[in-house]
Amino acid sequence: MSAIEQTMNEEKLSAPLLFTLAAGAGLTVASIYYSQPMLGIMGKQFNATTSQSGMIPMLTQIGYALGILLLTPLGDRFDRRKLIALKGMLLVVALLLCGISPDLNLLLAASLLTGLAATVAQDIVPASAALAPEHSRGKIVGTVMTGLLTGILLSRVVSGLIGEYLGWRNLYFIAAASVLLITLALWRILPAFRPSAPVPWTSLMQSLWKLWHEHTALRRAAYAQGLLSVAFSAFWSTLALMLYQDFHLDSAVAGAFGLAGAAGALAAPLAGGMADRIGPARVTQLGAGLVIVAFAIMLLMPLLPAEGKLVLIVISAVIFDLGIQASLVAHQTIVFRLVPEARSRLNALLFTTVFIGMAAGSALGSLALTHGGWNGVVILSILAALAALVVRLCSRHLHS
Repeated sequence: MSAIEQTMNEEKLSAPLLFTLAAGAGLTVASIYYSQPMLGIMGKQFNATTSQSGMIPMLTQIGYALGILLLTPLGDRFDRRKLIALKGMLLVVALLLCGISPDLNLLLAASLLTGLAATVAQDIVPASAALAPEHSRGKIVGTVMTGLLTGILLSRVVSGLIGEYLGWRNLYFIAAASVLLITLALWRILPAFRPSAPVPWTSLMQSLWKLWHEHTALRRAAYAQGLLSVAFSAFWSTLALMLYQDFHLDSAVAGAFGLAGAAGALAAPLAGGMADRIGPARVTQLGAGLVIVAFAIMLLMPLLPAEGKLVLIVISAVIFDLGIQASLVAHQTIVFRLVPEARSRLNALLFTTVFIGMAAGSALGSLALTHGGWNGVVILSILAALAALVVRLCSRHLHS
């Protein structure tokens, strides 16, 4: 730990620093979701099928999962301040490439690179934990996670509006500018970080396998959250296409549905307090149950008029996003207390599985929408959430 970092650990984090960290997490992670409300207009420009359009968010999620697994552990080996700056600038380049892509193939490649670079958000979260005083670490990390979750969901609102009125390419240019500004702000405000594990990259990777093999609670948490992520991504990656095809609604309306998801996500930090009272394992079960209920009520959509269907989607989005984010907070609570000195690597393993689930959800969701319509997406999501609940119920013997 550097001298500056040590001093900051003994003092309360300043409001500007905390805001910058939360904004940095939100703006960078938002990059992997911008495409989702715009898939209809992007696919139309490139004459892409529904399945081809679905590859844009799928490859972005795959890039993010690979980046978490292969790049995030480097935060234990190098100065996080430099890593955040380097990956932030790489993300700027990736977003610009998305904006200038002349064909679908380059857009897909740039989407993969966007996912890899956007893992800078997962460097910001442990950086906030390292800077926070011991007595308020949970609150500080929770605030930064709230910024991250808000970025995930409001990204769809922003991209839907900008994509509809300014064009999807301009959305990527604006996103690149915002990431550039927050990267420069983080470089200016963050202190240097002393590496906690100055070992070769291969040793870091080997330690990941050891952690995964030794901790059953880690594996169960990762499997359950990964399955919930299938449901999350299947819904959000296909919603814009369904609204465009069935209701003839533009990307701005599709993005506005992100406000409903954000309402659920913003309530999720309350799950931390609930986990303290009834235990995080119970919260994960309740979260999976909420997801099942939220998608099950969407099976009633064929019985409703058009306006009723849209209202039902909004209600369901609030409920299932609350369930998924509450489960995530509880799973992080379980995982982080296993080996405190390896939290960055434990977080990398958990989120690798989460974003593998999201990539699978994007792909399976597109297939379900193509072959089974919106009910196919809903049934897929119910099955994934049921599987997550089974994993959590089978984990009751674990003391986590």
